Amino acid sequence: MKKQGNAINFRLLLDAIIIIVSYLVAYSLRFGALSDTGFLELEGNVKYYSLSEYAKYLYIFVPGYLVIYSYCKLYVVSRRRKEAWNLIKANILGVLFIAFVLYFVKDMNISRGFITVFCIINLVLSCCMRYLIQSVLEFLRAKGVNLKHVIIIGYSSAARGFIDRIKNNPQWGFKIHGIVDDQREIGESYKNISVIGRTDELEGLLASNSFDEVVVALNINDYYKLRRVVGICEKSGCHTIFVPDYNHIIPSVPVMEDMEGLPLVNIRNVPLASFSNMAIKRACDIVLSFLLILLFSLPMLAIAIAVKTTSKGSVIYKQERVGMHNKPFMMYKFRSMEVVTEGEDKYQWTGDGNADARITKVGHIIRATSLDELPQLFNVLKGDMSLVGPRPERPFFVEKFREEIPRYMIKHQVRPGMTGWAQIKGYRGDTSIEKRIECDLYYIENWTLLLDFKILLLTPFNAFKNAR
Repeated sequence: MKKQGNAINFRLLLDAIIIIVSYLVAYSLRFGALSDTGFLELEGNVKYYSLSEYAKYLYIFVPGYLVIYSYCKLYVVSRRRKEAWNLIKANILGVLFIAFVLYFVKDMNISRGFITVFCIINLVLSCCMRYLIQSVLEFLRAKGVNLKHVIIIGYSSAARGFIDRIKNNPQWGFKIHGIVDDQREIGESYKNISVIGRTDELEGLLASNSFDEVVVALNINDYYKLRRVVGICEKSGCHTIFVPDYNHIIPSVPVMEDMEGLPLVNIRNVPLASFSNMAIKRACDIVLSFLLILLFSLPMLAIAIAVKTTSKGSVIYKQERVGMHNKPFMMYKFRSMEVVTEGEDKYQWTGDGNADARITKVGHIIRATSLDELPQLFNVLKGDMSLVGPRPERPFFVEKFREEIPRYMIKHQVRPGMTGWAQIKGYRGDTSIEKRIECDLYYIENWTLLLDFKILLLTPFNAFKNAR
């Protein structure tokens, strides 16, 4: 706890320095360098405050900004946090705070251009500094410095999932010293993490070791031990984390409610079930799909001519897919294969690359670059699809997977997308359905407009190659 307190104090001090530096640099640029270039130039003989007059507001702005940063959870110590979005929110609130202060003191002589420049500089410097610190810490942790020492209680699927993620992310700086479990043999291991004791020995283990964190990941059949185990952990003073062995039931970010002290957990959190979120996403889909259709109109015309003149059949290939609320729709693509009967295509996966002899010469090119997917922009404009969402599947496979894959049908609670979280993670084409659904559920439960834009930006690099 002392280390966390020192880390928070260091960040508070660093943020205060960055705010002051940004303020001074903004003053210099607004009334110096930038005005010389004509950008934000002062009009006529308008006078502006001296630096000392501007600086007196720092006594209000600096502590105000630090309070806002705290409100936006920028001082929550975690090795797995991504802070860019919280910084953006904090600086937007900061602008409103400055406007409120100036209105309250009735000082209309503070330049709006100065405030704009200050906020931009402060955001950029804060992001760069936090990124630099995080990069240095992750490098050191990956090298075995500044580690957090952990013990796991329970040998369950949740425990194995926790170990997998720690092993895959050495930059988080966790060192797992062993597993305490009553069912497994002493010495039995998973990825070199061994069972080192029983729950009856837990109190002694915690007393004789300096663990920073205890991860309680009991098998669901052992939950009758939970109260006792947590009691021992809390008595030892160790920070305790509970990893439920029913994470396939509850969402990764559960929505909690309070019923007069009784906690309630909503089993499924779907942000896009909100009318406002749905309306915002749909408005973005309409605007962006229309602009992309205009942008790609000439390439689409060229592809259409190439498809038509090099092989027999229609230019556009239509295939039935299952969309939101399990409603079927016709998804459009440029035809990349020789014409086949509906029965041939209905019950089989399409081969990738050169593996399928039915692919035409033009088809090889447009499939490799995913240009055959461009007509789906019209599906987005119509409302059958979204730019971002789980990829839609054919009815035959939907019926097949709904019986085989737990939670498969949850993906149909939102509009299917041209690209999605699963695609940029590499799960496209004939890949693991389970992993794809896992990614789709993460997207559905954690949707934000920022996540959509992130996926769209990463799509050209990750998603569309051989996307199906």
